[in-house]
Amino acid sequence: MALRSLIILALLGLTLCACQARHGVYHTVQKGQTLYRISQDYGVDEKYLARINGIDDPTSLQVGKVLFIPGADQPLEVPSTVGMAPSPPDPPRVVAAPPSSPLPAPPARNAPATPSPLPPSKPQAAPRPDPPPRAAPAPSVASRASPSRAPVKGKFEWPLRGTILKCFSEKSSDPCKGLEISASRGSAVKAAAAGSVIYSGDGIRGYGNLIILKHDDSFFTVYGYNDRNLVSSGTFVSKGEKIALSGAPPGGGQPRLHFEIRQGKQSVDPTFYLP
Repeated sequence: MALRSLIILALLGLTLCACQARHGVYHTVQKGQTLYRISQDYGVDEKYLARINGIDDPTSLQVGKVLFIPGADQPLEVPSTVGMAPSPPDPPRVVAAPPSSPLPAPPARNAPATPSPLPPSKPQAAPRPDPPPRAAPAPSVASRASPSRAPVKGKFEWPLRGTILKCFSEKSSDPCKGLEISASRGSAVKAAAAGSVIYSGDGIRGYGNLIILKHDDSFFTVYGYNDRNLVSSGTFVSKGEKIALSGAPPGGGQPRLHFEIRQGKQSVDPTFYLP
């Protein structure tokens, strides 16, 4: 009887563990929501939430994606924290100036043509119409790098100084979303602009120790291959503040910093924004 009671208690314990493991809700990602804010509102660790939902890059969270939130009792209304870029204004309408006098009616069909009257010796000058609006110049290569506005040179600072080992490239056989800057291991990595830390960890494959900062105007900066992160998620850093120590890629190789600038979900060429 004692052995049978132990077996029954063990089965009940396994059943309770299984029910607890499945406890949670599903949250559908809405426009402007970030993984960081979702994890904060539900009280779930951001790295754990990214891992169980198969998210490699928390800054590329797609609208409509369904996330499993473990331990939650009901779905929550998570506010949107990423602003959308304003739509460009409509081009000005060009209104033709009204004629100075009404046009003569056309002659009736098969009616004999009559000579038109001679113009007066000193006709009154018609009012000069306003000049048409000047056409906007074609966007330069630099302006096409940003999804909503032309880049501002010097908006961000260099996170560290070194030789550029790999440049921004989207169309090559080996694309790079940012810059890879040579640095000796343990060099200071600084924040390119003031912002909040929305990710600090090593849970995103291929980047090693990674830091992501959120800035104004829906800009993000990314710092990868760090030997050690010096800031944690949820903190605010100032421009030029030391946030990490440089390291090497997870697969090995020369020590370097992987640095990206993103506007919304689109990677842009950092050299258009650096001094």
